[in-house]
Amino acid sequence: MRILVTGGAGYIGSHTAKVLAAAGHAPVVFDDLSQGHAWAVKWGPLERGSLSDPSRIEEVFASHNVDAVVHFAANALVAESMTDPAKYFRNNTAGTLNLLEAMRQAGVGTIVFSSTCATFGNPVRVPLDETHPQAPVNPYGESKLMVERMLRWYGEAYGLKWMALRYFNAGGADPDGEIGEDHDPESHLIPLVIGAAQGTRPPVAILGTDYPTPDGTAIRDYVHVMDLADAHVRGLDRLAAGAASQAINLGTGHGCSVREVVNTVARVSGTPVPAVESTRRSGDPPVLVAAPSRARDVLGWTCRYADLETIVRHAWTWHEKHS
Repeated sequence: MRILVTGGAGYIGSHTAKVLAAAGHAPVVFDDLSQGHAWAVKWGPLERGSLSDPSRIEEVFASHNVDAVVHFAANALVAESMTDPAKYFRNNTAGTLNLLEAMRQAGVGTIVFSSTCATFGNPVRVPLDETHPQAPVNPYGESKLMVERMLRWYGEAYGLKWMALRYFNAGGADPDGEIGEDHDPESHLIPLVIGAAQGTRPPVAILGTDYPTPDGTAIRDYVHVMDLADAHVRGLDRLAAGAASQAINLGTGHGCSVREVVNTVARVSGTPVPAVESTRRSGDPPVLVAAPSRARDVLGWTCRYADLETIVRHAWTWHEKHS
């Protein structure tokens, strides 16, 4: 299939384009390069454009005979969403509406959507399965939940086939070293810890040491970016085979604490990690871990790179080559 990958010059989008190409599909990247990188587009053409421009989206559909869409393009900084919610509803929610309308006009009826565990808000139980209540505590999560709801209604009214993949904490890099994680600003813990170890970033801030967890720091479910990419390709294949439209959580089912990440980077790199302890960040729950059973049952998906040390080692190798 010819797959339009919105945000395909970004971190997860570029890795997914690689996996799509390896699976025999033909990715076409649509990206405005406001956050992505042209150098990350290696497995198909790059069409520059924004989801805020409906006519540009329509041009791309018309020129590439697209069969399906994998949709990553979005802003994803939680703190920024709290101070500028308009940006998140405009880019994430309204931009997706423009995309869905262009799909309707072009007769493209299948989409896999990059959603997030931020749609759940503060957990009432752990691990989080797909039936967990969705009550976002920031505009970023709210903007993604609004898209999930749009997908459901487009399915009801127009027959759209969709999957919303809610993943937890992405990490790692392409094991072949061709692409990796490069955000500005960087908000993900693993590259921040790696940068602290390399001396290219300030000492990493451990935000909260009094959580009700074994070592007092927050626990998260880290998922290798190549495993996330694999899940998106499996989602497309399952929809093509007649699977029901649905939301699916993507995680390992195992959490790692902030201190474990810091210690793992130190061990993998052989380098001490400068760190400073600070107070909790408002709104951060103690534990976020996915229940991955639906992903296994529906997608046949399990993590190939499930351990934190492998995730960190691939990320460290990438950053060492590109710092």
